[in-house]
Amino acid sequence: MDISRLKICILSAAYNENENILVFYNTVKNVIDKLPYSFEFCFVNDGSTDGTLRVIRNLAREDHMVKYLSFSRNFGQQVALKAGIDSIDADAIIMMDSDLQHPPSMIPVLIETWLQKRVNIVNTLREEDRDLSWFKKQSSQWFYKIINNLSNLSLEPGQADFRLIDRQVAQTLKNSKEQDVFLRGMIQWIGFKQINLPYKPHKRFSGESKYTLSKMIKLALAGITSFSVKPLHGAIYAGLLIALSSFFYLPYVLYSYFSGDAVDGWSSVIITIAFFGGLNLFILGIIGLYIGKILIQNKERPLYIVQEHNIYENSYSQF
Repeated sequence: MDISRLKICILSAAYNENENILVFYNTVKNVIDKLPYSFEFCFVNDGSTDGTLRVIRNLAREDHMVKYLSFSRNFGQQVALKAGIDSIDADAIIMMDSDLQHPPSMIPVLIETWLQKRVNIVNTLREEDRDLSWFKKQSSQWFYKIINNLSNLSLEPGQADFRLIDRQVAQTLKNSKEQDVFLRGMIQWIGFKQINLPYKPHKRFSGESKYTLSKMIKLALAGITSFSVKPLHGAIYAGLLIALSSFFYLPYVLYSYFSGDAVDGWSSVIITIAFFGGLNLFILGIIGLYIGKILIQNKERPLYIVQEHNIYENSYSQF
């Protein structure tokens, strides 16, 4: 294999990263210019409301190897990465955040591991960041525990969307028509030869993380409902357990009846109704999640809408 002919794309989704894009580009460029491969950048502007698109446009004018897509609105990081994969034609794609938390110095390591180990995917595992707050660390641990316990996935704690995938994996992901995109789950589900590498995250260069608690919960729900029906099984077991437990109330009812004691009943009836009403709503909510996913999938709306791009027509498929 002539490694000089290998084409590698650095893919980054950006949402309000006005102050980070140029620093990210220059830092990565300093690393890849020393490597014997052909590189290009692909930025996906995920409906930013600041000057992110303007900065990317200027980079694309100065460097013809900078490609970009710009969404009509914010569709989310996972969808943005999927759009980039759909549009890229390269031997390997390296996904990175544009805030420099994913160290560019890992790029040569990812490529060398891919070539030497002959794998299709090189994942990264984030080592514990001591600068993170207690809540952020705990929420991250809960995220992976919930995902692994309630789905058919087995994600390593700290697994990030900082990875290298080869052409075969990229083509497989391009063929996916799922509306609820959860790349970490999809990467694990499709198989292929994979290897994990640890990395130490850097501090964010500028701005604040866009991954709020609500977005983490939404991502967890996407992972659970896209790769498992365990919540539905859990609802069945919960209903069966409560139905059986209700028989323990029968001896009390019979005793009260035959002993002639007045059965007040009102408070116990209200508590019972409230309990079973809440349980029914909980179970219906779980079922509703799955029915909602079916509805959205059957509408066959486009996963994303690209308002602007500088990629030739024959190099993408879902615009």
